[in-house]
Amino acid sequence: MAQFSNKVALVVGGTLGIGQAAALLLAQQGAQVVVAGRDPEHGRQTVEYIEGCGGQAVYHPVDLLKPTTIEALVRFTVDTFGQLDYLVQSAGSEGSVANTVDCTEDNWYAVINTNITGTWYCMKYAIPEMLKNGGGAIVNVASVIGVIAFPGLPAYTASKAGVIGLTKTAALEYAKQNIRINVVCPGSVRTPMYMRFSGGTPEAEAYMSTFHPIGRIGEPNEVASAITYLLSDGASFVTGHVMPVAGGWEVP
Repeated sequence: MAQFSNKVALVVGGTLGIGQAAALLLAQQGAQVVVAGRDPEHGRQTVEYIEGCGGQAVYHPVDLLKPTTIEALVRFTVDTFGQLDYLVQSAGSEGSVANTVDCTEDNWYAVINTNITGTWYCMKYAIPEMLKNGGGAIVNVASVIGVIAFPGLPAYTASKAGVIGLTKTAALEYAKQNIRINVVCPGSVRTPMYMRFSGGTPEAEAYMSTFHPIGRIGEPNEVASAITYLLSDGASFVTGHVMPVAGGWEVP
């Protein structure tokens, strides 16, 4: 398949987990991909994976806590490939586990600034470039926890709920300008973040699996498939949509 041929995709958080899976799938389907993240080693590995499959990709560093690096990343993407058609914002932080009262200010602001403010900056700099090119599509990665909440993760829950609200707002603002903006809400997915949170033990996996009627933990490529659908022309009448990818985890 080459449904993304002659298109340019920027994947923030594309060095690991869901973002890496999305970068690989987009490249396999013909897109030129900029893989962005804080880890050069994993970034280069992702580029090597893509090139090994016959795709085209480059790595560029970014730190969502430093807005100037986000602006530089978007500029690099356009300078390198001439345009920007798709944005996937998958980078994020879960922060420390603590109840609302015990959540520290440092943890609160680090998580909020990474997950919600970082997503805002990504769209702030990407959307003008898409407008120059006649339109585009964006998928932000939130979490099912941003819809239903989870005890011990007040900053993460609030930030992911904020990503959902921000996505819906931007989708309304740019719907008539041919920019579609949607958000996926994964459940428990086998990523480095999940391993940190759960501890990676069989007991933890068995417990987390109980939240999903499908009976297991998700895989990054399963979320990546949803992301690429929302970016594709097959979803041309879909914007402002909140898509749970959570194995049946009940979302109101």
